[in-house]
Amino acid sequence: MTRLALLQSGTFATKAEAFDHYEALIRRAAAGGANIVVTQELFLTPYFCTLEDPALFDLADSLPGPVTDRLGAIARELEIVLVASLFEHRGPGLYHNTATVHDADGSLLGCYRKSHIPQDPAFEEKFYFTPGDSGWPVWQTAHGAIGVLVCWDQWYPEAARLMALGGAQLLVYPTAIGWLPDEKETLGEAQHCAWETVQRGHAVANGCYLAAVNRCGTHGGTEFWGRSFVANPYGELLAKASTRDEEILFQDIDFGLVEEFRRIWPFFRDRRIDAYGDLLKRWRS
Repeated sequence: MTRLALLQSGTFATKAEAFDHYEALIRRAAAGGANIVVTQELFLTPYFCTLEDPALFDLADSLPGPVTDRLGAIARELEIVLVASLFEHRGPGLYHNTATVHDADGSLLGCYRKSHIPQDPAFEEKFYFTPGDSGWPVWQTAHGAIGVLVCWDQWYPEAARLMALGGAQLLVYPTAIGWLPDEKETLGEAQHCAWETVQRGHAVANGCYLAAVNRCGTHGGTEFWGRSFVANPYGELLAKASTRDEEILFQDIDFGLVEEFRRIWPFFRDRRIDAYGDLLKRWRS
């Protein structure tokens, strides 16, 4: 049995304050028996994509670098797998929304760069992030095979499927999603329902566990809805956090259920890989 911990939290005044706060949460999670710990999207910074401001590129970090050194030292000391979501400065004028994965010995297994980049009012991500070119890596960690995707990637079944085909037993999605004030009353619950339902569908279609960890609190006019959750291969909700409160959401998961599920419902066996060529087209007409 593997214990997963999702760190749902808010926004802090500085990166130093955020890192210190999150280190305390990580240590609490490990003390609670967690083997795998996952942060929310862009955990060191506010969700700064609510506006376009070139000065905000200064929030980014070079990876690997001091940030991953510190994360690795924490993972090694606590003997946990640590998934963290960061703002990466890759090169001159080149930035990514990037998740890093440290194994339980502290080693940096690699990074995943967010592939699908949204552009909506208050989610001005195309201004900041270059679409990722890291492919669809799956990491064989000390505590299971993990695929990491980020926020807007949640809506794309192709991304989840490619991770699952790479052997992922657990898909994790660091997230920053919430309500805009003028939409919440009429669309708020429908938007949340869609977000949760599509991801639970990924768990079922791929016969794997799925965990989404979101922000909470209000920042820049966006009310982040929290509600981090863990679903099993049947899409059942095993654990769910509150809307407004900081939480460490714990859930024990049994990776044996992944193989058991896939034997009973062999979706991978029955895929018509000879018939899906049109998926590589923008539109069928």
